Amino acid sequence: MRGCDGEMFKKIAADALGLSDIGTIIKPSDYDKTDADDYVMHEDNEKIYFLIKTKADEYCFTNLAVIHVDGESATSSKRTLKRYPYSQHRISGVLLETAGKIDMDVEIKFTIGSNVFDIDVRKEQIEELKDLYKALLRISEITYENEVKHNLATESFNKAVSVLQNSRTDDNQLPDTFKGLTEVGFQWLLDAH
Repeated sequence: MRGCDGEMFKKIAADALGLSDIGTIIKPSDYDKTDADDYVMHEDNEKIYFLIKTKADEYCFTNLAVIHVDGESATSSKRTLKRYPYSQHRISGVLLETAGKIDMDVEIKFTIGSNVFDIDVRKEQIEELKDLYKALLRISEITYENEVKHNLATESFNKAVSVLQNSRTDDNQLPDTFKGLTEVGFQWLLDAH
């Protein structure tokens, strides 16, 4: 019974100190040794830029998406794959929490879509984690800027349509005018996107 209590104490202590699931940043030469690499769409020129592996999970950051290989626990082999393309899931709330004197880890926190992530990483890898922090922050800013530009483009297009609707057009030219306006509008919005 005493051995069981000792193991339970170690588990509680590890959880309290944040040691239970500290991740390691994987080197590019070892990406192919991870589960996440199997889910990267190499055929679409998707590339891994950053990968964190914990006992239970993998967090893979590519040029197109965040891929989360979600493990139930460190002892289970069951995994759930979750993919968050940047084009569909906005990144926000990016934070980097550095380590205190007794901390064994640093944390990167962010939200992608409605999903909140809080990933612990070994504190000696803080310099590498700073690069991920800056990249996520920049993706967040670019996504916001693109959203503003798209809204402005849509508003401009709607104003142009309104002006054309109020202009006088020969009824015989209406089908060609409508077709031309639709094609120009589609291209305009596509370029803005």
